[in-house]
Amino acid sequence: MAQLVKIQDYISRYQIDLARYPTQFVRLKKSQWDRIKRQWELGEDITEWQHTANEKVNDVFEEKERFSLFKKIFAGRHKEDVQEDIEQIDVTNELTNDEDIIPEEETTLSFEPNIVYAPQSIHELKRMFIDQFFHFQMKWASSTLREKSYVDPRFLRDSLLRTLLQKLPDNYLVFYYPILQVRKAPIELDVVLMSPTECICITVLEAENQAVYVGGSDRFWEKKVGTKDSKVLNPMINLSRMESVLTQLFKQDQVDMPIRKVILTRNGYFDYPGSSFNVRLVDRRNYNEWMHALRNVSSPMKHMQIRAAQTILNNVQTTSFNRDIWQQTSSKAED
Repeated sequence: MAQLVKIQDYISRYQIDLARYPTQFVRLKKSQWDRIKRQWELGEDITEWQHTANEKVNDVFEEKERFSLFKKIFAGRHKEDVQEDIEQIDVTNELTNDEDIIPEEETTLSFEPNIVYAPQSIHELKRMFIDQFFHFQMKWASSTLREKSYVDPRFLRDSLLRTLLQKLPDNYLVFYYPILQVRKAPIELDVVLMSPTECICITVLEAENQAVYVGGSDRFWEKKVGTKDSKVLNPMINLSRMESVLTQLFKQDQVDMPIRKVILTRNGYFDYPGSSFNVRLVDRRNYNEWMHALRNVSSPMKHMQIRAAQTILNNVQTTSFNRDIWQQTSSKAED
């Protein structure tokens, strides 16, 4: 499962110590998978699992209620600052440290998957596990021990985000529409995948099923859906802007990481009569092939990969609130 490092301007666990959390992520995922797999193989009482799961659902609901109250009070506050087989990946020595344990985080960011129904196969168990782990990843990408950001529910329903996280291996770092501060101006990028060997910038076109995007060098592309034609902004423009911003940041920090550009539509097609220099067009015809190639990157995480990701994190915009203030506010409201 790829690691969700940053969503928009949400506070991220990875902003604290990027060298620590990738390996902690891998260890946590493997240990919890081993635990839940052992439970399933031993056939432990499903009623006990269901009771534990219901308690956690209630806790989540209560936390959401308190968070909604805080959001109303502090709205607008700004602060700058799967792969189907569950298995552990190798990581470089610079990133491995068995002492990377933070006991005080257990109460705020622990992950304890539960068997909420009786899976009939190991495949069903894996699916249940990675779905629960997806929600845990969202928590890591929107909170720290002291701070928290409001998560737009649409990200929990975002099929592309879920697919990238669940289908790609652990050695990928994902930036999902991160907002950067460049020369004091906020700039929102699209999707950035940081593999061990390259930085992949992705612009997505997925408005309607079966849409055909006719591309060219003009400012607008033509979108054909059945008998209806319309125009969409040339995605090459956004990709070039992303490449320019990241190239500038990498150069400042002396990061040597090649940048690849991709225009993606999983439910449509591209008709591009010219040659798209240094840009790969991925549509329904070659999407599976492209994903297969990404999933087969077996290289361990690299030092330069971490440096490149850290460079992006050093320039992100962050909007969050302090957990202590949130708790005090909710306590006063209850009084």
